[in-house]
Amino acid sequence: MADAMEMLQGVQGETTCSICRSYFSEPVTIRCGHSFCRACLSSTWRVEARAISCPECKKVSQVRELPAVNERLVHLTELGKQLHSQLLQSSQGQSQCARHKEIFKFFCEDDQTPLCVRCSQSPEHQTHRLSPIEEATHSFIENLQHIWNHWGKCFEKAEKDLAQKKPVVDWQWMITEEFNKAHCFLLEEESLCLEGIRQGQRASQDRISQHMRILQDLMLELQEAGKEPNLELLQDVKQLLRRSESVLSHWSKDVIPELREYRIPGMVEMLRQFRVDLTMDPVPASPWVVVSEDLKSVNAGEAWQVETKDPEYSACYAVLAKQAFSSGRQYWEVDVTQVPQWILGIYAPYLRRKRQRNVDFCASLFLLQCVKKEEVYYFQSDPGPLKLQMKGPVPRVGVYLEYSSGTLGFYNVLQSSLIYQFPSIPFAAPVTPIFSPGPPLPGTKAGPMTLSPVDSHLCVCCSSPL
Repeated sequence: MADAMEMLQGVQGETTCSICRSYFSEPVTIRCGHSFCRACLSSTWRVEARAISCPECKKVSQVRELPAVNERLVHLTELGKQLHSQLLQSSQGQSQCARHKEIFKFFCEDDQTPLCVRCSQSPEHQTHRLSPIEEATHSFIENLQHIWNHWGKCFEKAEKDLAQKKPVVDWQWMITEEFNKAHCFLLEEESLCLEGIRQGQRASQDRISQHMRILQDLMLELQEAGKEPNLELLQDVKQLLRRSESVLSHWSKDVIPELREYRIPGMVEMLRQFRVDLTMDPVPASPWVVVSEDLKSVNAGEAWQVETKDPEYSACYAVLAKQAFSSGRQYWEVDVTQVPQWILGIYAPYLRRKRQRNVDFCASLFLLQCVKKEEVYYFQSDPGPLKLQMKGPVPRVGVYLEYSSGTLGFYNVLQSSLIYQFPSIPFAAPVTPIFSPGPPLPGTKAGPMTLSPVDSHLCVCCSSPL
């Protein structure tokens, strides 16, 4: 038996493919003398390779065609299989059931174990799928061969796909085209906005020029009236004074430009990826404001009475955020629907001395204030030159802070438009958001100024959060 096993091992070594480690299937022998299954050798030779090599000894050959099937090796492989089968049958006596000492005759498909005749008749295997050992072995070999052939085809397909210069779907081109379309669309929108700004500037200059002509005419009339006799002067003075008061009352409305809502598509959506979850300091900077228990809103106290119009002074009646920032990009939104007058901005305790665009950066507060007079809302910055008017309120304000570039911008969230952006601020220390819900209008009780949740959105049709 030992001699037979040694012979079988020798035959197996000569009839086994070194690639798949199984008996040869359509064996071919290349020039270096090594043999392989035809399919195995084909799968290892790349289509685009200029030279092919032996998978075993790596010897390069310039011949690309597969050799013919080695018939003598086919015959030797069949003899090896027969010898293996005979030895398996003769050695079955050594593979016995440990319980009944009988040769295994069946294979349980459910338990994946060999069984003798008596085991196969036991109650525990009555409902199981049983097959003769030879049949089960043959079935497993067929399954393995099927899997091998399937993966061989997959490998060949992968080789062909890899050899292609372009992918089946050119995602790089499609994504580039989408960004190009978005870029062209934004350029068109930018052009429209810039043209609107130029038209607004011309209209504003025309209004100022017209108002100056009216003032000049009125001044001439006043000078001429001063030369008239007393009686005639008394007859005309009431009309001149009435006209003067009317001209002066319209001065601010005519001269102060209107805040135009230049919509920037996608701006707010882009900024929202930098949203931070802010909370307010439970100990406010002033006793005139009251912070809510959840630290998300602040109200003006009942005793708050402010006579001054100075935004920086009004900011003393404010509350700071608990968070401070010294890097990165941050964005937060504040609901001011119930607050007719308010102040938003940041507190920067230390700055590098710098002066840009008529803005002195020695200040430590950078604020945007909304003031209501009659039915008109006025927006002004401190520091800075901003002074604009608007007929309606802004329900929600977005604030964007980029520390490294010193960017601080304020946005009308509902219209996705810019209200104001400070020039580059030379931050030198952590900065803290600041909120002031006032000054309150005389005789009114303002509601809270509220930090919007990071996952909330504003409904355009009703100006309410969703």
